[in-house]
Amino acid sequence: MTYGFAPLLEQFLAHIDVERGLAPSTVKAYESDLGKYFDWLDTQGIDDLSRITRHDVERYVASLDDAGESARSKARRLASVHEFHKFALTQHVVSDDVSASVKAPKGASTLPDVLTVDEVSRLLDAVAPVVPNAEDGALDPVELRDKALLEFMYATGCRVSEATGANLEDVDLDERVARLMGKGSKQRLVPVGGYACAALRRYLERSRPELERRAHAPNVERRALFLNKRGRRLSRQSVWEIVRGAGERAHIAKPLHPHTLRHSFATHLIQGGADVRTVQELLGHASVTTTQIYTHVAPENLIEAYLTAHPRAR
Repeated sequence: MTYGFAPLLEQFLAHIDVERGLAPSTVKAYESDLGKYFDWLDTQGIDDLSRITRHDVERYVASLDDAGESARSKARRLASVHEFHKFALTQHVVSDDVSASVKAPKGASTLPDVLTVDEVSRLLDAVAPVVPNAEDGALDPVELRDKALLEFMYATGCRVSEATGANLEDVDLDERVARLMGKGSKQRLVPVGGYACAALRRYLERSRPELERRAHAPNVERRALFLNKRGRRLSRQSVWEIVRGAGERAHIAKPLHPHTLRHSFATHLIQGGADVRTVQELLGHASVTTTQIYTHVAPENLIEAYLTAHPRAR
């Protein structure tokens, strides 16, 4: 990377790290994206921010095609470029943001993987199913934990990092609310539905004490909400495996990952009549634009809405 860009890049990274409080992984992603951008500018003989034009930014985005990057990856890299140029403008390093009008390539806003309500029910029922007249003690404590975890994730729409980072004091089952720590260390309160509360109670009363007992006492993380078999905080990778395993048992053919439950949570709320601003708050999105991807409507729902609402549809 050309030295001319390095000082401002350091200022920008410090800004998003300290002032905006973004996660270390996010700061590293910005650094990687902008490093690639500056390397490309170097190949074009551009070593001064004031010499960059809109056409240069467009050519850079086009160069990502030649590198075989996906539309999603290109959109992310362009977003990093946008943020950097916007920062340069606020710092009065340049008099114009030349990247502002450069749009992400078509196809970047792909719809997320979403389960139907029936598929979510099958997924959740595939883990520690409730058997009439059965004793909870007969169930594996790990299964009770997995059930509580998946119910919690679908009930709150939390990110996987928010689920694994949750502590016991973050959940109030009497008030049916949970406190989540989102991106940039921003906290938010979200409601927890009845099914999730019931699953969490069973886990906390029957399963978590057993997981603590099995672990070596000094290693138990007393504050963590979800524990692994060794009494440590459940990892992100473990959550991935739990979701995939439940999907296999439920015979769901769609690609599954922890974010699938978050996508499904948001989509089902909007389809049920919740407004986008409310869903934005529940998801912890900084911008409503991010939330609007969930306003997509399935073709069959479009037809049903048309037949129901249009005065001359029938």
